[in-house]
Amino acid sequence: MAKRNRSFAVVGLGAFGSTVATELARFGNRVIGIDIDERRVSLLTSTLSSALIMDATDEAALREAGIDKYDVALVAIGSNLEASILTAMTLKLIGIETIWVKASSRTHHRILAKLGVDRVIQPEQEMGRHIAQMLNNPVLQDYVSLGNGYSVVNIVVPKRLEGRELSTLGLGTVHDLRLLGVMRGTEFRHSTEDTLLETDDKLILLGKRGELRSFGDSL
Repeated sequence: MAKRNRSFAVVGLGAFGSTVATELARFGNRVIGIDIDERRVSLLTSTLSSALIMDATDEAALREAGIDKYDVALVAIGSNLEASILTAMTLKLIGIETIWVKASSRTHHRILAKLGVDRVIQPEQEMGRHIAQMLNNPVLQDYVSLGNGYSVVNIVVPKRLEGRELSTLGLGTVHDLRLLGVMRGTEFRHSTEDTLLETDDKLILLGKRGELRSFGDSL
């Protein structure tokens, strides 16, 4: 069955919001961008399905623009905490099914959580943690946090392990980690214990952060 593209409303077209909106459009989704700044809106008119200069706290204006028919809304308003909160409330009021909101502070985060939005994001903190993980351990190429302490990571096989069997790494025994597969170049491989490692193979591992960190350090 073909994947159904969804519709997205992105409110706030600063650096973060415009990037998300542009990428969603690139994936083939219907995306409307909203901002009160005419310059920001004009920059995206040829990229998004539509872009509007609008006060997103205005319920009537949102309904008139058909925003209530969109599947998902992202509120990416920067430092104006009041506008961000009022926009989230208005989007809930008009019946948007899924609402994500960018938070600029802990207080902002707590208020949004009380409002019952689906997800509160703090991109600067999340990216900061992401970069710190990779700087801390050079073999760690990338990771995705899954919550409850679990992450999926890509760990690069160093040259000194070339030719060794996968079983010698102690995955599932010494280290409480699950191997999801191995990337060799651009090819994904389902590997077995007797698979011979090559330099620059990427191990895709699932586990708790402490175990992943310990394994990375052992390499």
